[in-house]
Amino acid sequence: MMMMMMLMKAVLAGCVIVCVFPAHGVCFSRGASVSSCVNMKPGHISSFPQHTHSSVTIRTSRSVYLPQHTLTVTVQSSRAFMGFLLQARSVLEDRLVGGEFMLHPPSTHTLSCLSADDTVTHSDKMLKRNLSFSWRAPTQSSGDLRFYITLVQSYFVYWTRIRSAVVHDGTRSSLITDSITGQPAVNTTGDYDQTSTHTLYTQ
Repeated sequence: MMMMMMLMKAVLAGCVIVCVFPAHGVCFSRGASVSSCVNMKPGHISSFPQHTHSSVTIRTSRSVYLPQHTLTVTVQSSRAFMGFLLQARSVLEDRLVGGEFMLHPPSTHTLSCLSADDTVTHSDKMLKRNLSFSWRAPTQSSGDLRFYITLVQSYFVYWTRIRSAVVHDGTRSSLITDSITGQPAVNTTGDYDQTSTHTLYTQ
């Protein structure tokens, strides 16, 4: 009888472990959950953000956007990573601006934090270096924005809130000079096809 009770306790303890820890494992292997929408931090056990980040570059097909504009956002890293979380956020208020990631590569999927499909994350643990996304701006003016990304290299190592250069709100000005080339990034004729490359910075 005593042996039976000990066996039952062991089984119950095993069930508790199985129920608790996969929640973190699923979050890591199948992408971030909506609990990471605000602080952009993964829910890994005993994990801490790194102070320096790997060499990461983001390319945007436009340095200025308008409501419902579509931008191609390309993330490149010299160091392979397994997980990530990517969002567009307001420069002034550091809040999600919404928008929609319409096209995203394999091994990724979208989350709905503020609005449908406004965040994108990984869906498996395959190593990644170069990722390209199609993002459509919200229907209303959202102000200047940056793309923020959190990269996860391993279960215990990640870099959070790496940020892009500013993508300007074209409704706020009829002529904005690109911060890198010094040339007009948008003009009154509606030619918004300039491509610019931005290196990400940490806060």
